Amino acid sequence: MPQSSSATPAKSDASGFVAWFRSVAPYINAFRGRTFVVAFGGEVVADGKFVGLTHDLNLLASLGVRLVLVHGARPQIEQHLSRNNIEDRYHQNVRLTDAETLQCVKEAAGRVRVEIEALLSMGLANSPMANADIRVAGGNFITAQPMGVIAGVDLLHTGCVRKVDVAAIKDRLAFNEVVLLSPLGYSPTGEVFNLTLEDVATQTAIALDADKLIFLMDTDGVLDKKGELLRELTVAQASAVLSGKRKLPDDISLYLPCAVRACEAGVARTHLISRHVDGAILQELFSDDGIGSMIVETTLNTLREATINDVGGILQLLQPLEAEGVLVRRSRELLEREIGRFVVMEHDHRIAGCAALYPFSDEAAGELACLAVQPAYRRQGYGEALLGHISAEAQALGLRKLFVLTTRTAHWFVERGFKETDIDKLPTQKKSLYNYQRRSKVFVKTL
Repeated sequence: MPQSSSATPAKSDASGFVAWFRSVAPYINAFRGRTFVVAFGGEVVADGKFVGLTHDLNLLASLGVRLVLVHGARPQIEQHLSRNNIEDRYHQNVRLTDAETLQCVKEAAGRVRVEIEALLSMGLANSPMANADIRVAGGNFITAQPMGVIAGVDLLHTGCVRKVDVAAIKDRLAFNEVVLLSPLGYSPTGEVFNLTLEDVATQTAIALDADKLIFLMDTDGVLDKKGELLRELTVAQASAVLSGKRKLPDDISLYLPCAVRACEAGVARTHLISRHVDGAILQELFSDDGIGSMIVETTLNTLREATINDVGGILQLLQPLEAEGVLVRRSRELLEREIGRFVVMEHDHRIAGCAALYPFSDEAAGELACLAVQPAYRRQGYGEALLGHISAEAQALGLRKLFVLTTRTAHWFVERGFKETDIDKLPTQKKSLYNYQRRSKVFVKTL
């Protein structure tokens, strides 16, 4: 069969797809069997965006992720109140729920829940939901209590989460069901309380010891003073943003404190991402950079000695640089023999950088070799951290100078105190192994 003129681009696209699919394999393996709590406002349903979100949730479920969905219903509640000519009253940014308002809340939340369950039940052929067979579980999983009187105002049927029925939720998740929670809670006396989306999501994630809490919101994430997206924040950094003098967007002021509280209570990761970006959850979870802001309790970076289990990750990091001629080729066998000389920088349990030290003790010198950082993590200080660690290790061994051979990164080393020197200044053993075809420049730094 003759090929069309688009055959070459198609092959190019296919190779890109294969490379991308392989790159997400570590995430797929890491997420299987994990519990994610995903929270989204009623706006997602009202705007018709839940159809696309359904496709992404189905994909996560099919990969073995245990999903707890928490929906809001603010626009739907406001619509019901307006239709019934009931005043929508707030006190300190919290809706005051009297008996009439509670009736509208129940009707709106029930309607939203039915729409969500209907969309999760889709199974059209030739669509992302084909053969999905998502079973949705619900129930009285949330025990609530009244907020009570705040600053002299009784909030009546407005409540907060008192208890989450963890055993019941885990039981549903164990049967591969998606648990759907509405912003309603129930008391032991049979009362119904109007809850906030963020309270239900945060308390549920904490109670379940969830691996991720994900908030879909109006903005892209947390921005710095220059308007740049902060893709990763520790709890301390997030707290500093909240305590600063800058005026924050309403949804950041609402969700970032919840993210901090969740991480402090043991939730591994909290993500703040835009509900307006199609596939935002997939882009956030299955890429190194993500698309929003991720909050963690402490830094995800770990600098440690390499082990034999790191050989595959180090090879994956070095091979592109070896192919470009930036680094000298090393076989797996050689790397396995010399793994004790390496240190690695991990980011979220993935190798983001590495470096090695080869001491020449007779001449009180050491070679810094294989300093490499994944492209996605460059300009984040990883190279400096690896260099600092190797320098400290060399000093601990009694070495007085550190040298490096490079063909492409001379300026980087010069900026960090290295000075170019002659090949004759290399340790005798290293000088005898010098590759004159590569014509590497020699740089040295006194420790």
